[in-house]
Amino acid sequence: MIRLHHCPQTRSMRSLWLLHELGIPFEVITYPFDKTLRSEAFLALNPAGRVPALELDGTVLFETGAITEILCERFSPDTLGRASDHGERAQWLVWVHFAETISQHSAALTQQHVALREDHMRSPIVMKLEAARIAKCYAALETRLQGREYLLDGGFSAADVSVGQAVYMARHFARVPAASALERWYARISARPAFLASLPGGAALFKQAFFEPWPLD
Repeated sequence: MIRLHHCPQTRSMRSLWLLHELGIPFEVITYPFDKTLRSEAFLALNPAGRVPALELDGTVLFETGAITEILCERFSPDTLGRASDHGERAQWLVWVHFAETISQHSAALTQQHVALREDHMRSPIVMKLEAARIAKCYAALETRLQGREYLLDGGFSAADVSVGQAVYMARHFARVPAASALERWYARISARPAFLASLPGGAALFKQAFFEPWPLD
């Protein structure tokens, strides 16, 4: 039995997309992005009070990188994953976990634009700095994607899922450069049926497509 505990438009979308790519039976329990995640029942699943939590045959997993590694090792070690003796294993791990580098900046901006409800709580400086840091991540991806359709030469993998979900979130705060290798890659992966299946329904965290930084004056 596989059960994913999920909030739309959060890091748990990464695990949801991967489960759809794997094509295995699973159940989703969806939560609002609120204090429900601090309940005693949920903290028993993830002691940090965050999503995702993944129940897998009686074991509860959390942290998207760990979930990605475990699911791929078990269900798709040589297609979506890269086995420990595979020549692309090191790069697969690098890009699976690079997703968190992007996501930490998106999380900071989500706090600024969404979680902080009063304008006086928001910091224009933090907004501009974090958006610039996302742009630096985009530049790293642009370099990697030169001459490649996917992040690994061997083809589409969970590395593209992890980073693709992070870019999906980041696009709400920093625009992907037009006519770039990154833009073409994102269009390619975001057209996949499993990506589309992981998108939020009516309960979206972000209420608009793009958030402009607050002005400094």
